[in-house]
Amino acid sequence: MTEQMPYHEEQELNNNTSSNTHFNDILDHYISRRDLIKKTTNGAIALALASSVTGYANAQSTKSDQQHSSQTKRPEKLTFQPVAKNKKDIVTVPEGYQVNVLYKLGDAIHPAYADWDDQNIPSGPSFQFRSGDCHDGMHYFGLNKKTKHMDESVSSEGLLVMNHEYINPTFLHPKGPTKIDGHRPEDEVIRETNVHGVSIIHIKKDPITQHVSLIKDSLFNRRITATTPMDFSGVAKGSERLATVFSPKGLKTRGTHNNCGNGYTPWGTYLTTEENFIGYFQRNANDDQQRQAHEIVALKRYGLKAGSSSKYEWDTAIGHVQSQDLYDRWKANVTQSSASEDYRNSPNTFGWMVEIDPFDVKHNPVKRTSMGRFAHEDSACRVVEGEPLAFYMGDDSKGEYIYKFVSDAKWNVKDTNGGYQAGDKYLDKGTLYVAKFNQDGSGQWIELTYGKNGLDLTNPIYPFSDQADIVTFARLAADSVGATKMDRPEWCTVHPENGEVYVTLTNNSNRGIEYPTDAANPRSYEDLYADKKLQKGNVNGHIIRFKEKNNKTTDTTFEWDIYLFGAESAMPSNINLSGLTDNNDFSSPDGMWFDSRGVLWLETDDSAYTDVTNCMMLAALPGHVGDGTTATTSNGQETIVGAKVNDENLRRFLVGPKECEITGIAMTPDNKAIFVNIQHPGEESKSFDQPNSHWPATQFDPTNTTARPRSATIVITRTDGGTIAG
Repeated sequence: MTEQMPYHEEQELNNNTSSNTHFNDILDHYISRRDLIKKTTNGAIALALASSVTGYANAQSTKSDQQHSSQTKRPEKLTFQPVAKNKKDIVTVPEGYQVNVLYKLGDAIHPAYADWDDQNIPSGPSFQFRSGDCHDGMHYFGLNKKTKHMDESVSSEGLLVMNHEYINPTFLHPKGPTKIDGHRPEDEVIRETNVHGVSIIHIKKDPITQHVSLIKDSLFNRRITATTPMDFSGVAKGSERLATVFSPKGLKTRGTHNNCGNGYTPWGTYLTTEENFIGYFQRNANDDQQRQAHEIVALKRYGLKAGSSSKYEWDTAIGHVQSQDLYDRWKANVTQSSASEDYRNSPNTFGWMVEIDPFDVKHNPVKRTSMGRFAHEDSACRVVEGEPLAFYMGDDSKGEYIYKFVSDAKWNVKDTNGGYQAGDKYLDKGTLYVAKFNQDGSGQWIELTYGKNGLDLTNPIYPFSDQADIVTFARLAADSVGATKMDRPEWCTVHPENGEVYVTLTNNSNRGIEYPTDAANPRSYEDLYADKKLQKGNVNGHIIRFKEKNNKTTDTTFEWDIYLFGAESAMPSNINLSGLTDNNDFSSPDGMWFDSRGVLWLETDDSAYTDVTNCMMLAALPGHVGDGTTATTSNGQETIVGAKVNDENLRRFLVGPKECEITGIAMTPDNKAIFVNIQHPGEESKSFDQPNSHWPATQFDPTNTTARPRSATIVITRTDGGTIAG
């Protein structure tokens, strides 16, 4: 057997060795339930719906550009009771608020399927009609019953679309994952591939109690998984870099996985990201011998070195229910004379932004290649009528970059309800940029276009042959132009009032070690975890924000400052630079989103402060770029900081159960129901029968000591039916 290196997270998280600084109508015809279940060519169970509809969603935009801005004003200050830090196995919310668990791992989205049973885990194929695992980014699309179109003002009924990033295999299978004679059982692999991807669920909300429930027999309920057919579009469509035996001309692929953050478009579609995709692939130890030098450079830069094993070993399954080809595609090896005859390019078919029309049940999702390929964490769109659209994106890995894609086409509100055709117009043609942050608070967007800034065949880092090469290996292009290495850029969001862009930089244990500090990534310090483990680098993370120089989406210069630093309240002031208190201190900012009023919701994915508290969500009322001053960090780095916060403009709203991440956030347009995802509770459990968490069962029965932990979507409402954080 070919010797392989065991999979390790670092193969994905630390690969920057560059030397630069860093629905028209919903359904035209009735479809019976019986028609929903059909046999696919692969022998698995799949949805086979045959009507096409399109929708409209509101992307993040300035208030002056919104047609239907919320009538609820931004609060002058936060008045809910701050939630205390804690390590309970429940979701804790402020007094006067309540938690409803809406959608849990394994929950059926079709009435033909039984509920989840801990003692009888459902079959792998059935998960094409069940909730996936590790719920993540999401968005709410309101549905107008009369027009049967998307309506951003409707809160009583809509489609909730969410990502399922990865899996907690310990609790997904009857007794955890198994392997027999070197092979993963096929049913386990089918279960795992099916719980990846995206859920689209039809929900309704009671106008009095605000209670939200799933409409289980809705024709809109569907799953998009790691085997769903996908189309390529954009500049890399048809590129030889995307050629595989499945699609020799590089026009199609199958599946999406590791879907982390999300975005949404002004014409009403959902954008799902493909983040840490590379660890799903295997490469033989001798595969470098079959590759050209520039191929090896690209594979290493994306973390797939020769001898790498795959994270879940899907490549070891033997096909009986499904085609063997569905498992062989995870082996990224040269085995034939051309790329169109094997799967050497399979990794290149992932790492894209994927557009999904939640109201179109006929057409394939589309991977939009012009927006670049990297570990996409999130996307935020700035919309100004009559101007090109700007999409801001982070590459979540140590020392990676912040990108912007600007459409060639100028936004026309008449393109709402445009579905994938609108996507073709705005997402296939445009310019990709990468950010450079200067020490003085200025910055540049550097163009990543073939023939500019040294991006051509003569480039010393990688010989770019065309624009398809640049977007496929966007990291290498960004290396070449001197972009700034950031502390794991994660979620992006746009302030609805002033158009400023916020990006979470979650942490970086190598800052100040492998990566020197700079003004945009200024802290490197030590912190002792549980009086035992010494943590180094940018331990608690920060949030950077910037405004385009002339407030235009097409601007190529910007001004920036650091809005907020994560820290323990007791840390020295040159580490706790934002003046955090016990009511609002936090660590490792991750998920982040502005609601329509301008309230910023901030979520954490932390391991540095979990000796004190579980992960959390906070509400904030930020100021603007330039409202602060300069500061010097504990390591002597000068930087530019926003105004210090206080308990009235930043306070803790939620603390999650044990060993979870708080992620994904959406809200109904009336601001009376907020959706939050609780990911991987009990993640550090060693055995399926001895979990460290029993959530969500413990949310309503704290004495439950038998239930398996399950990722889930919760809905938080006020007990008096009022406005969230109003």
